Amino acid sequence: MIHDDPTSPGTPHGNANDIDSASAAPAADTDNPLRLRRIRSFVTRAGRVSTGQRRALDELGPRFVVPYANAQPDWDAIFGRRAPRVLEIGFGMGASTAEIAALRADEDFIGVEVHEPGIGALLKLIGEQQLANIRIVQHDAVEVLEQMIAPESLDGAHIFFPDPWHKARHHKRRLIQPPFVARLATRLKPGAYLHCATDWQNYAEQMLDVLSADPSLENTADGYAPRPDYRPVTKFERRGLRLGHGVWDLVFKKRGR
Repeated sequence: MIHDDPTSPGTPHGNANDIDSASAAPAADTDNPLRLRRIRSFVTRAGRVSTGQRRALDELGPRFVVPYANAQPDWDAIFGRRAPRVLEIGFGMGASTAEIAALRADEDFIGVEVHEPGIGALLKLIGEQQLANIRIVQHDAVEVLEQMIAPESLDGAHIFFPDPWHKARHHKRRLIQPPFVARLATRLKPGAYLHCATDWQNYAEQMLDVLSADPSLENTADGYAPRPDYRPVTKFERRGLRLGHGVWDLVFKKRGR
């Protein structure tokens, strides 16, 4: 999704990174899944699927798209190996996901996205680059976390450029809220990392406050982190940087027992 504010930096944002307007940041209650289900991690937006994306969906979808289920799948069997596992929420058109997966071939990546053109685009990259270490779930990320990801099973999580919902009255729709972060943290192994990035300073400040307040997480930097080498700089990000817009990375890790 692209910012709808013409004065905004113009960085695209993944479609699986929003909170529905009906939820008003419920209090954290990670033991009660009904509380978390009030949060929707996406807002459905229409988009045209190109011919190449449709071909990738038809030809590669059966192998690389994992159907949503109210049960934890055997991810080792799905990937055909046991390897460190990273979850990405809202991968947009998938270019960064594919680049990271190619760079870190000894790790497996689960991408959660609802936007069909983006899924088709990532599948196309998977085919072109012959990537075997990516699987996709086309569903609400909150429910995927609850039902398909076991506690303390992830080695990392990426949330890059979620929708900033820049208007103050829409801030409650933002993904990075205490209940969601608390649930996500339960899925991280001790020592695993959570990497968020945004090009909106106000959202970066909120992210820093929310992540710092979670007792199970600790900051790996003194405030914002330098961009890790593995996170690609997108063409939209480069354009924003040339125009003087900032980008903020936050890297936290799960505390040990």
